[in-house]
Amino acid sequence: MGASTLRVGIVGGTGYTGVELLRLLVTHPRVEVAIITSRGEEGTPVADLFPSLRGHLDLSFTAPDVRELAKCDLVFFATPHNVAMAMVPELLEAGVRVVDLSADFRLRDAKLWSQWYGEPHACPELLEESVYGLPEMNRERIREARLVGCPGCYPTAIQLGFLPLLEQGLVEPDGLIASAGSGASGAGRQAKTALLMAEAGESFKAYGASGHRHLPEIEQGLVDMAGGPVSLTFVPHLVPMVRGIHATLFSTLRDSSLSLEALQQHYEERFAGEAFVDVMPAGSHPETRFVKGSNHCRLALHRPAGRDTLVVLSVIDNLTRGASGQAVQNMNLMLGLPEQTGLEGAALMP
Repeated sequence: MGASTLRVGIVGGTGYTGVELLRLLVTHPRVEVAIITSRGEEGTPVADLFPSLRGHLDLSFTAPDVRELAKCDLVFFATPHNVAMAMVPELLEAGVRVVDLSADFRLRDAKLWSQWYGEPHACPELLEESVYGLPEMNRERIREARLVGCPGCYPTAIQLGFLPLLEQGLVEPDGLIASAGSGASGAGRQAKTALLMAEAGESFKAYGASGHRHLPEIEQGLVDMAGGPVSLTFVPHLVPMVRGIHATLFSTLRDSSLSLEALQQHYEERFAGEAFVDVMPAGSHPETRFVKGSNHCRLALHRPAGRDTLVVLSVIDNLTRGASGQAVQNMNLMLGLPEQTGLEGAALMP
C-alpha cells in the first residue's frame, strides 16, 4: 500500500470509545477522520462537545448515511449493540471494511447472541465471516478480514492472561476463575444513578455475578485456545476510578512439578514478538496506572505458597487496549499498515 491518506469514518462518536478513537486517530500519520456520526448531536462541531480535540479536528457530527460512509476505506462502529448489524451488510456490499467495537459481531453463534442480548440477530450470516479482533490469536485472519468484531474490555484482559496456559494445555480447563474490576468509564457515557460519584465513590462492588454478557465471548475465545471445552467462573466488579481493568485469574496446574520459573519463561516466549503485551518479572503486581492511556496489557505470574494454583494478574486500559486502541490496531492490520502505527505512546503517569 502506498503513502496515500486513508479515509475512515466513525459511527457513534459521542461516547467514551468514540472520543478515544478520535484521540488516537487525529495524530495517526496515515488516516483522515472523514466522517463522524451522531443522530443526537447532528450539526454540532466535535470540538464543542469534546474541547480536548480543539485544534485537532474540524468536523461536525452528521446523521448516519450509508452512502457517505461508503466513501471511506474503513468504518468503525462505536455504538451500543444492535446498531452495527443494521448497517454493516450494506457497507460490506459497497466494499468498505468494518471494525465493530460493539458486541454485534463477537459471537459466532446467533442463537447464543440472541440469548444474551434479548433479540434476533439482524444478519446472522455474517457472524461466521466476522473475525474476532484479538491480534495475538488471529493476526493473519484480521489482515484479510472485511469485518472484525473488536473484543470487549474484560474479555481482552482475561483471554490474554490465560492464552499461554490454554494453548499448551498446562492447566485444567474446567475450573478457571476470573475476578476482574473495571473503572466507571466501562459502563459508557450516559447518566446512571449507580455511577454518580456519591454512589460509586469510596465503594467497591461486584455485579453480574450470576451471569454477565461478556462470559460467552470469553468462553468462546478460551475454547479456541484450548481446542476443547472450557468452564470459566467470571465475576466483574466496579472500581471507583475512571479508567482501567485489573483481572486476577486463577487456574490449576496439570503438572505440579512445573516451576514458576518455567511458566514465566513460557509466557515470555509466547509474547516475545507482541508489541502490546508486557510480561513483567515474576512476582510483580501490575497496576492499572501502568497502562493508562496506552494499548498495552501487562501481565504477572504468581504461585501462592508453591501450590498447584497459578495466579495471573492482567491489567489494561479499558478504553484503549480494551476498546479503541485495539480497534486501531485491527485497522492497521486490515489496511496493511505497521501494526503499532499511532499506538506508540507510553502510559500516562500519574
